[in-house]
Order: sequence, then structure tokens, then C-alpha cells
Amino acid sequence: MNLLFALQNIAFFLIISFFRAYDSKVVQHLKMAIEQNSNDLIHVVILLGAAVVAVPLFRKLGLGSVLGYLFAGLVIGPFGFGLFSDPQSILHVAELGVVMFLFVIGLEMRPSHLWSLRGQIFGLGSLQIATCSVALTAIGLAFGYSLTVSFISAIGFVLSSTAIVMQLLGERGDVGLPHGQKTVSILLFEDLLIVPLLALVAILSPIGRTDGIQWRTIGIALGVVVFVVAAGRWLLNPFFHILANSRAREVLTAAALFVVLGTALLMQVSGLSMALGAFLAGVLLAESTFRHQIEADIEPFRGILLGLFFIGVGMSLDIKIITQNAPAILAGVVLLMLGKSICIYAVARFMGSSHREAVDRASLMAQGGEFAVVLYSAAQQAHVIPGEVNASMTAIVVLSMALTPLASLVAKKLLCSEEPSLDGVEEARDLSSCGLVIGFGRFGQVVSQLLLARDLDITIIDSNPERIRNASKFGFKIYYGDGSRLDVLRASGAEKVCFIAVCIDNKKTANKILQLVKTEFPQAKILVRSYDRIHARELVLDGVDYQMRETFESAIVFGQEALRTAEVPEDDIIAIAEDIRRRDAERFALETSGASNNDVAVRNLYYGIPKPAPLIEPKRQTKILNAEGQNLNQS
Repeated sequence: MNLLFALQNIAFFLIISFFRAYDSKVVQHLKMAIEQNSNDLIHVVILLGAAVVAVPLFRKLGLGSVLGYLFAGLVIGPFGFGLFSDPQSILHVAELGVVMFLFVIGLEMRPSHLWSLRGQIFGLGSLQIATCSVALTAIGLAFGYSLTVSFISAIGFVLSSTAIVMQLLGERGDVGLPHGQKTVSILLFEDLLIVPLLALVAILSPIGRTDGIQWRTIGIALGVVVFVVAAGRWLLNPFFHILANSRAREVLTAAALFVVLGTALLMQVSGLSMALGAFLAGVLLAESTFRHQIEADIEPFRGILLGLFFIGVGMSLDIKIITQNAPAILAGVVLLMLGKSICIYAVARFMGSSHREAVDRASLMAQGGEFAVVLYSAAQQAHVIPGEVNASMTAIVVLSMALTPLASLVAKKLLCSEEPSLDGVEEARDLSSCGLVIGFGRFGQVVSQLLLARDLDITIIDSNPERIRNASKFGFKIYYGDGSRLDVLRASGAEKVCFIAVCIDNKKTANKILQLVKTEFPQAKILVRSYDRIHARELVLDGVDYQMRETFESAIVFGQEALRTAEVPEDDIIAIAEDIRRRDAERFALETSGASNNDVAVRNLYYGIPKPAPLIEPKRQTKILNAEGQNLNQS
């Protein structure tokens, strides 16, 4: 289905290209309709349609949504179909997407979180940024550009793509691992640099320079900053509390937009950057109890407007300039990615990372990021870099982003098979115990309490390093390991244990562990936490020794307490609970037996999957409580 979807989209673009090549009457008619129709609705439809087609295609191809937006803008812009003639009008509105993105970044910059990662963020991050900036600036100077143009081009390319790097880390499951946390810390530091770099562009701009110091302007700007900080510290939380008491969700959404856009506007009027205002507002709300609600309310607007911004950037790509400078652009892609990779590798090795980790990080972060496009656009508007450099560097960044998945794949193939370094986490190796517990989440923690209370010698493994570190603070010895891997099970002593308890919440992984244990460690009894009735049936059919649905017994106990609240006699409560357990066990036994499908007892099975049905039939008829229910009953 994924291949078919991709082929359909490719065919769609081929058809469009055919029309373009032959000056299609369809395209010309559409252009005339846009020019004659003053209604902006047709522009909105075209923008949304281009994004809907291009973004899924590029995500299917593993290139990311940013490239999809850029390509969509290129296709419908002045240098594509020419459906839009003024990309700057799109960019002017879409800049609000950048403002909201910086606000969300500010929400993530809680002082306590920053302080806990201060070493990696400000130490490792600053060293990598400084090293790469110097090296890439030297490359720009070698190409004959001025120091200012070389530095702006270099520092923009140094900012890696958060979207691409995080996507690749997430797909591999490395975000929570120590080397993944270091990469995330560097990305956080790069996010912190966005606002200072935009301010630096404004300082370097020759527009509006005067011979004297504008003390009045400086005073107004400082006064606005002090006012925003004071309002954020003492007014925003009470403000949102009052609105929350109204219990009107749309009012909270409007308030979130008001805070973001109002702060940005205030900063702009005072002569500062809108982005700085949005970022500052986000930081001030980072510790607010309404932080997550505000972020959820802003997210849809941020995503759409930021996508619109990248479409506008795609419209601004000057194909003529890129074609005329193709050799320089290709050379720039190779030299900038290679130079940045070498610097990242050198810094990683200097800071104590292994060869494998350093190469992996270099391949992941060798590209320029989406905010390089923002920086170059701002620099061009401020007359810091010429339009030709903006177009060339934007093309270089886009190409580097497209090459990153391929570079990461090649690096993975070339890496030597080296064991990962887990700081502060001990891996499972040559262990011996009575039992093995896989998973130390909510379920596994309770299970382990019973076993440890009996002083049983057990081994506990988990694949979440952060959870292992937290457990060590309370005296638990948890080993790092993926229980679905045969080598990890052997290292955990699975060949010697009498039981293996699988306490994870992933059905697919639990089934895989069950099959491994039944095949490789037949001496061990296997106990598995099942997700639901269907999963429990699968486990039984695969030969599990014991399974327990994760919510069944807790629901029984909860129901017993509800009966006590209703003043039902204790003997009746116990009898009712046992009767429910018996009925459930009998039905489950029928569902997992080899009885014929014609048997009355198993007629409620549908293609081998249990059909939901009550264990006790309702003894009273349904009562209609409102008009809507009456209408539903009649239908």
C-alpha cells in the first residue's frame, strides 16, 4: 500500500510536469482564474492542496515534511507553474509560524530542565557550534566571500535540522539512550541560538544605522523587556486561572494566541524582534501549570503557519540562479557537509565519545536545518547577504537535508560492531538468578515487590536507561537490556532461571519474547502480561505458562469496592466476584479450546477473535433519560 501510494503521487507530479512542459491550457486557465478572481479563497485552496500532495509524498520517501513544503512552494511559485507571483506576501503572513515555533521552543526551556543538562547543552553544544562555525566560515572565505557573508552562511548551516535528526533517532529508538541524549542536548543549544542569531543579523544590518547612539530607542526596548518579564512572572498565571474557571476551551485558545502575538507585537513596536518576544513569553510560561494546555492550543496554528512559511521559501527559490551556479552549489554541499562532519567527529572524540558514537552523530547532524532558511531570509531582508547567496545557501541546505538519511545509512554500514557505551547503566552480562523479570514499568515494579519481599534472587532488565537510573536512586539494581534479543536473554541468565516474567506493555515484543523463551529456554516457566483478551488468547495459543490481563483483576477489585459503597453484604460481594471470575475463565477456556465453530458455546467467536459480550446479562431494561436517547432508541 505504501508503494502504491508513492507511485500514485509520483504519477500525479509527472502529469503536472507534462502539462508544464507543453504550456498546458489547464495551467494557463488556472492562472487566469487566479488573476481575475480577487477572492483569496482560491489561493488558500491551492496552498493547502500543494501541501496535502507534496508533504505525504516526501514523508513516504523518508525526506521529511520540510522538504515537501519547500518542493510544493517551488512547484506553484514564480519559478514553477507561476500560480503565485509574489512569494513575499505569503512570507509576511507565514512569519507568524516562526514566531509560534519559537514560543513553543521557549515553553520547553524550563530553567530546571536546562540546569540538569547544563554540561551537555552548554559545554558539548557550545564547543561543537564554535568549532563548526570557524571551519565553515573558513570555507566561505576560501570561496571568496566577505567575512560577514561567510560567517552568516556558516552559522546558518551549523544549525542542524531538529525535525530530521529527531525523526531518525526516534525511528531507531535511540532518543532515551545516552548518546541520543547528547544529540538532543546539542539540538537544544542550537534552538537557544536561534533568537541571538536573529538579533545578530539585525545588528549587522546596514539598514537604519545612524552615527549616534539612540538612547531613547534603547530605553524603550529595555522597558518593554522588563514589562514582559514582570507580566510573565506575576500576571500570566492568575490570568489563565481566571480564564480556566470559565470552562470555555475556545477562550483559553484565544488567550494563548493573544499572549504569543501580543508579546511579539509589543517587541516589534519597541524595535526588537517578534521572535525574541515569542521566545521570551514561552520561557516565562515554561513553569506554568497551563504550559501543556497552551502548547496544545498553539500547536495546530504553529504547524500550519510554519508549513506555509516553508512553502513561501520554496516559492522564493530562484531556479535561474541555482542553475547558473550549479558547480558552486554542489561543491558547497560536499564541502560544508564534509567539514561539519569532521568537526562534529573531532569534538565528540575530544569529549570522550567512542568512535562509533562520534561517526553516528556526525552523520546525523551533518546537514543544515530548517532554521538556516529562516536566518538566510532574515539576513537578505536586512541586506546582510545578497539574494544570490540566500538562494544558493538555501539550495545547499535543502540538498543536505535530503542527503542526511542516505548519509546515516551509509555510516551505519561502515561502522564497526562496537558495544554501545551506557553511562551510569550496567548491562546484563553473565548473570545468574532464580528468576528473570523483563520490564520495570508500572506493572513490573509491583511484580518485583512481591518477589523481593520473599527475598528471591531475581534479575531485572529494562531498555529505558532513564528508568534504570531513577530506580537506582531507590536502591533497585536494574540492568540494561532488550529482552527481545536472544543474546541479551542469554547474558541475563535465562538458561538457568526457573521462571521468566514478561512485564512489558508492547504486545508484539511480548509475543516475540515468548517464542524465543519457548524455543531456546524450555526449562523456564514463562509468565506474560497480556494487554487485552485478544492478546491473552494469542499468548495461550502460543504456549504461555501463565498470562494475566493487565486490567482484569484491578477492575474486579474496583467493582468490589463499588459494591461495598452500595452497602452490599460482604459475603455477596465475594460470591459475585468469584462468579464473574468463573464465568470469565469458562468463556476464555472455550475461546482457546479446539471446539467446533458450530458449537453453541463458541458462536460468538468471529474469525477466531473473541466477540465482546457481557458475562452477566442486564436484568433491567434500558431507561431513556433524554430526548436524544429517545430518538436514538426509535432509530
